[in-house]
Amino acid sequence: MKELKQRSTCPVSTSLDVLGDKWTLLILRDMVFAGKSTYGQFLQSAEKMATNILADRLAVLEEQGLLTKAVAADKKSKFTYRLTEKGLDTVPIIVELVLWGAKHCPTIADPSLMAELQSGKSAAVEKYQQLAREKALA
Repeated sequence: MKELKQRSTCPVSTSLDVLGDKWTLLILRDMVFAGKSTYGQFLQSAEKMATNILADRLAVLEEQGLLTKAVAADKKSKFTYRLTEKGLDTVPIIVELVLWGAKHCPTIADPSLMAELQSGKSAAVEKYQQLAREKALA
């Protein structure tokens, strides 16, 4: 696992030290919008993340306090990952990235998600934070 080193005292820079990797953001996206919580589920994402990168990013997210890792109830050799309160604080950031990408990049966005976000962004953020919080408590 690569060690995160703070390069400056700039809040943008320090945030990017933790969140500035596309794989990290895609894991968080999958946790928030797809309800994914296991290594195998993350591997099934359309972006086809390499196993070594997935393992590294999950470890970094855990080390940085954005998620927790626990032995799965159904199989002792499997782990589940859940967002912490710090991780839940990334939901508004991810929502903004979804909206920006849908507006400025040629992409096929989930129409129901886009309608939900555009009709009430704050309510959608709260909904997805609550869903992730409930999953963390389950």
